[in-house]
Amino acid sequence: MAEKDGSMIYKRVLLKLSGEVFRDSEKNEPIGAERFAAFATRLREAHDTGTELAIVIGGGNIFRGLKGAGLGTDRVMGDTIGMLATMINSIALEAACRNIGLPAVVMSAAHMPKVSEMYSRDRADAYLKQGTIVILGGGTGNPFFTTDSAAALRAAELGADALLKATKVDGVYSADPVAEPDAELYDELTFEDALRKRLRIMDAAAFALCRDNLIPIVVFNFFKSEELMKVLRGEKAGTLVQN
Repeated sequence: MAEKDGSMIYKRVLLKLSGEVFRDSEKNEPIGAERFAAFATRLREAHDTGTELAIVIGGGNIFRGLKGAGLGTDRVMGDTIGMLATMINSIALEAACRNIGLPAVVMSAAHMPKVSEMYSRDRADAYLKQGTIVILGGGTGNPFFTTDSAAALRAAELGADALLKATKVDGVYSADPVAEPDAELYDELTFEDALRKRLRIMDAAAFALCRDNLIPIVVFNFFKSEELMKVLRGEKAGTLVQN
């Protein structure tokens, strides 16, 4: 973290967005153009603070790899379709950013020369240092790994100060707040607390990567427009998970 104007702010973050945040449920459309435009505007506000932003997007609004069996495919083919879904979301977010003059580039974990640049840690690092938002599509490029794992892996590779997991709820609860309205919202947890309480913050591989590489995780509500900026300033928002 770096200090700016008397307040603490993360210098470089990995923002993990679920593909579901881009779904237009009212119109029953997997890709809501207004959602992408609104989120791009929010990213510009964060970008203007000087924070270096890398983003990993899921593809659940279009296709989840685990659904592959329903198509008569195996898990490998299903996950491949899911990785392509993340690329669709990544390209759409890149377009939304560029539409408002925000520098952004998509880098893919899979070789797609006519679609995007191949991911390279050094190239991604250079883009971030020059103020370009780096959108990392294609997951890890391998089946059997979630986009949570991809986010944790890229956060470690790129030396992110924190992994910010955007959700539809206010943070980490003791139980599902929809099913149990009295569930407790945690302001802060250690990795060991989260393990002991069996809180499903991220999948096991992603969680272990963050814990072992001392990368704090902040889980927050991305649908509250002010929350991202609060997190970046180190203000009370969401749940902080750290060693």
